[in-house]
Amino acid sequence: MSGGLQRIYNSKIRSTRALTKVFRAQELIASSRIGSARSQQAAAEPYADAITAAVSAVAIHDHNLDHPMTRHKPDNHRAAVLVLGSDRGMAGSYVGAIIRRAESLLATLKEEDPEKIIDLYVAGRRAVGYFKYRNQELAHEWVYGSDHPTLDVCTEVANTLLDAFLLSTERGGVGEVYVVYTKFISLVAQEPRVVRILPLEIVNTEVTESGEPATKEQRREYPLYDFEPYEGLVLDALLPRYVAARVRSFMLEAAASEVASRQRAMHAAVDNAHQMIIKYSRYANAARQNDITQELTEIVSGADALGS
Repeated sequence: MSGGLQRIYNSKIRSTRALTKVFRAQELIASSRIGSARSQQAAAEPYADAITAAVSAVAIHDHNLDHPMTRHKPDNHRAAVLVLGSDRGMAGSYVGAIIRRAESLLATLKEEDPEKIIDLYVAGRRAVGYFKYRNQELAHEWVYGSDHPTLDVCTEVANTLLDAFLLSTERGGVGEVYVVYTKFISLVAQEPRVVRILPLEIVNTEVTESGEPATKEQRREYPLYDFEPYEGLVLDALLPRYVAARVRSFMLEAAASEVASRQRAMHAAVDNAHQMIIKYSRYANAARQNDITQELTEIVSGADALGS
């Protein structure tokens, strides 16, 4: 019996060592991609900041701003929700956390308006599989390499959401667009968040992000612009680019969060695997000692029987 246990423990040790190599390789790959993911996110921020400043400048110039992308649709009971998941697993609780946040948003929207119809736009094979398994119809899905989204994919996602919002209510257009993504805080902290990107809210520049009145030093000085031919046409060009920049920023931040979560999860998996190997080695040694003790006992018993 002990010999059988020893074989079982040795088999577990071999399989755990094989898995350790996979976990270690995934950890190294994720570690090598974190820098690239963070660099892409940082490189996209100046453009997003610049186009945000341009939109704000137009809003300040025209206090009676009325544009299809800033106009609320009180009679529209349809909303679009973009869920940024991941294509691959082995990232710890990353996918589960974003799905729970998405489910919470869906429940909140339904509670606020029982008549609301929600169109799900899902990115990432894991998230797509989750919603399809629960027989939830998807308006659109993307499987694109969630840990390194390209500019073309980001633009396609943004244009799809924008087209759904600009479409008339009678033709199935949505009145609101939400994005569920993971905010990259640090290498050890990522937080699922929800942002409503449409209709656009023009933020008063005299108020800080925390909602407090801005001090003189915090106020941004916007240059004076001449608009040709008029503000509305400028907004027609700026606002789609503004939405595209925000969506790309969310996707790049989600990618950095996914890679960081995978690196952390694989590091923990390697540590756990080492602990399991140590535990199974102790069990195997104990089983081997039991075998030796049993053999010695049988030899001594046999010798006593012959002597008697």
